[in-house]
Amino acid sequence: MALTFTDIDRIAQLAQLALRPLERERMHTQINGFFDLVEQMRAVDTTGVEPLAHPVAAMQAIQLRLRDDVVSEPNQRAANQRSAPAVERGLFLVPKVIE
Repeated sequence: MALTFTDIDRIAQLAQLALRPLERERMHTQINGFFDLVEQMRAVDTTGVEPLAHPVAAMQAIQLRLRDDVVSEPNQRAANQRSAPAVERGLFLVPKVIE
């Protein structure tokens, strides 16, 4: 998948960026270089390769150190919401920001 300069202009417009001609050229080269790399990775046959839980697992056996999922702090909802301007049924109320 290769992007055209029209695509770069559209992305810049959506991101509200004003790209100078040299920046536009550099963006075009860099983004297309990224897509070329993705295409190279997609071309690799990974049939029969199991996914890894961690990238280091490909080189050595690892044991993830996970802590027990236990509550470590008391529930302080009421104290935290005392200073809120508006609360309803335990939830903070905020102004609508999307039309």
